[in-house]
Amino acid sequence: MEGQARGLLETDPLHEPDEETISHVDLSSMISEEEREELKSELVKLEDEITTLRQVLTAKEKHLVEIKQKLGMNLMNELKQNFSKGWHEVQTTTAYKKTHETLSHAGQKATAAFSNVGTAISKKFGDMRNSPTFKSFEERVETTVTSLKTKVGGAPSGGNFEEVLSSTAHASAQSAAAAPRVPEKEGELQC
Repeated sequence: MEGQARGLLETDPLHEPDEETISHVDLSSMISEEEREELKSELVKLEDEITTLRQVLTAKEKHLVEIKQKLGMNLMNELKQNFSKGWHEVQTTTAYKKTHETLSHAGQKATAAFSNVGTAISKKFGDMRNSPTFKSFEERVETTVTSLKTKVGGAPSGGNFEEVLSSTAHASAQSAAAAPRVPEKEGELQC
């Protein structure tokens, strides 16, 4: 039992074959000279075929570019076509159709809601303008403007609220135009 326990507790490192050792092994000694010559011949043939295929591929790629140039196709056109094709494929998916339908329906509902809100606001402003409070305010403004005009020296014009505002704005514009101009700089003074 002591021999078994000693084997488990051994501290010597395990010895495994290194990659270097394997790479130094000469596998050529394991095959015959005849097989070696066949493999070398096959290797040369494969390398020649690969070279030929590369040359053929290069020639075909050049021919492809020439044909595309003759047809007026370029990278940008190809990208556009690929994008269009991809977008079309996306649009034909069930997920896109359902999403589009849902968003369209939501947009219609939102439009209807905004329209209803706008109508409600317009109605409220109309109601407010016809309310007794607004009428009272309008009368007070008219009375104040009339009394100011009387005090300033103008004759009371009577009229409704819009006319009073218009005449007041016109009077303000005339008084601003008639006011003497004060020069901004000393150089503007002329004698």
